[in-house]
Amino acid sequence: MPKQELEEIRKKITSLDSDLLSLLATRQGLTNQVAETKVKNQIPVRDQAREEQLLIRLIKQGQKAGLDPHYVTQLFHVIIEDSVLNQQAMLARWANPGSEKPLNRVAFLGDKGSYSYLATQKYFSRRPGELLEIGCQSFVEIINKVESGEADFAVLPIENTSSGSINEVYDQLQHTRLSIVGELTHPIKHALLVSDGVEISKIKTLYAHPQVFAQCSHFLAELGNVEVKPCDSTSAAMIVVNELRSGEVAAIGSEAGGSLYGLKAIKSNLANQKENHSRFIVVASDSVKVPLQVPAKTTLIMSTVQKPGALVEALLVLRENQINMTKLESRPITGNPWEEMFYLDVEGNIADGPMQNAMEALRGMTRYFKVLGCYPIEEISPTKIAAVNALME
Repeated sequence: MPKQELEEIRKKITSLDSDLLSLLATRQGLTNQVAETKVKNQIPVRDQAREEQLLIRLIKQGQKAGLDPHYVTQLFHVIIEDSVLNQQAMLARWANPGSEKPLNRVAFLGDKGSYSYLATQKYFSRRPGELLEIGCQSFVEIINKVESGEADFAVLPIENTSSGSINEVYDQLQHTRLSIVGELTHPIKHALLVSDGVEISKIKTLYAHPQVFAQCSHFLAELGNVEVKPCDSTSAAMIVVNELRSGEVAAIGSEAGGSLYGLKAIKSNLANQKENHSRFIVVASDSVKVPLQVPAKTTLIMSTVQKPGALVEALLVLRENQINMTKLESRPITGNPWEEMFYLDVEGNIADGPMQNAMEALRGMTRYFKVLGCYPIEEISPTKIAAVNALME
């Protein structure tokens, strides 16, 4: 009898889940109509004041229904983020007519299961057209695939919250004619991946990408006398462990990636920093236009004249035009000892007045200046509720 009652309850839950999905699909359709109105009337995608009012109302309604305010807040943060990203994607398509393709050929590092593979899947899930995955073994190969026309896009990791900037990618950007057309931040959750039945105490050899070893250095120190063998990608490490089927080897990578190769995670959260994220950029042969309603980021490279204070003077141009810089990276210029190329990420659209003024000034005071790309900001900050603490008391 209890089993029958449980089945009946589960049937009701399944029915409710179907209703929820239908309602979410209807809501998404309405947000697309909202995007159309915003295009016609040049209205910004986000209205933080309205979002705050919406959340406050929903929290109060939830409390009356016996729902925890934190639960309601987290649920609608996800819904709002999805709505914003869908609206931005639609606006971007309308601003770039003819850019949609039935097939998106995308080059990335590694094979199925690598973090670049997972980031590629995530980014192009919001883009129309089928996805053709082109796994590569080096950043040079990835860039060459797009420059030669064998791929339409490339997904490249540019920095990690734990191990910092990926210098090889910055060096490739210095010499390529490709443009940055997008970005995304992807959570990196490192796990110890083994064949079935392998115990952590028996592991003698560990395979992973060099960046992964750097991000998990504390775990490696705790592991003790284990040989580390670098691989071209996390997926390459998984493939090796899958093929060896040994009780003494393991790989470090994502649990989702490991499952594609029949590996299971016996220890998780291996990174030094538990909030571990990688930022990826998407590059293509042609640049994109970003509608002014969509928050944009622009990546610049420049080399300053060789005089004291030259870099400071260049950065003051950004302040004078009220442009926020989110990243400054320097890399040596090949063939020019002791000279640096500076990479800057700034919040701003090259079609906007302040950015145009800043770029004109920078072109006039630098030895070399180039825009690597202007693209939508896809990291959606959660709506902040000023009165949330009072509501939750």
